[in-house]
Amino acid sequence: MARSRAISEYTEAEDKSMRLGFLLIAAGLFSLLGLGCCWLRPALQERGGGSSANCTVLAVRQLGERFFCTFSCGTACRGTARYPCLQVLVRTSRSSAPALLHEDERQLRTNPKCSYIPPCARDDQENSENVTYKQKYWKEKVGSQPFTCYFNQHLRPDDVMLKRTHDETVLLHCFLWPLVTFLVGVLIVVLTICAKSLAVRAEAIKKKKHL
Repeated sequence: MARSRAISEYTEAEDKSMRLGFLLIAAGLFSLLGLGCCWLRPALQERGGGSSANCTVLAVRQLGERFFCTFSCGTACRGTARYPCLQVLVRTSRSSAPALLHEDERQLRTNPKCSYIPPCARDDQENSENVTYKQKYWKEKVGSQPFTCYFNQHLRPDDVMLKRTHDETVLLHCFLWPLVTFLVGVLIVVLTICAKSLAVRAEAIKKKKHL
């Protein structure tokens, strides 16, 4: 009786392992579909619709207008500060018309009028210094040297990006983590089946020895 109970408990543990494995397999597949719709499709559209070009700085200037940003000073502490608007006008190798440079797609959506948003500090003076440092960088270090930029002539002909938001890293993560989850689920199922098979064989060998 005790022996049959032990076998029954072991079988129940096997069933739980199998359910966990199939759950991870399903989670990996659904995650791959979800991330493919939410991240992979926009990334491919951005990479397919956008083009790369060589950009050259035409002008670097600060506007008199200041914008608000939000800084964090603790777990439940937030505040607002202001920063000056820096504009970097460039010319691309694909067009002679000037365009406004942005850090990436996120920065463009946050503030389409400026080229740079500094890390928001509590002190407005510190924000101004960060913007001034970036202004000197574009004027003195970059100057007239060409650099790679990205643009979409059909969607935003007057804006260019210094880097893509959806790069190879995002595409890698879209596949990597769902694939890892799927493979772990498959591994659990395979190991459970192998363990059950070995247990059955061991039990058969014991019966033969007793006979």
